[in-house]
Amino acid sequence: MAPNAVATDVFSAIGDPSRRRILEALATREATVSELVALLDRPQPHVSKHLGVLREAGAVQCRPDGRARIYRLDRDALAPLMSWLDRLTADVNERYDRLDTYLDDLQHPAPDDHHDHDEPEGDR
Repeated sequence: MAPNAVATDVFSAIGDPSRRRILEALATREATVSELVALLDRPQPHVSKHLGVLREAGAVQCRPDGRARIYRLDRDALAPLMSWLDRLTADVNERYDRLDTYLDDLQHPAPDDHHDHDEPEGDR
């Protein structure tokens, strides 16, 4: 993968646990780099590097506030990820529904109209 490929693909950008923690923190409120450093308990350059990747992927936005930079989640940029997860979840749920139906059919077979517990023709 090219060095900038991670930076432009939200799917790849969220592959790192530190970046996922940043997104989780920003899901509830905006935060400064300093707040994120404290939350992650990582050095500032480490957090800034991950924020840069998330910005390149469009997952977060940044605005200056005096000397601080305030980061927030960009929910629109995460729409392709959410759409993919929704489709995946629907597919998995459909398969589980079919499995539930199959298991229910095994446990509760429908009455068979052709075998009403009659004796076979030859035994009469």
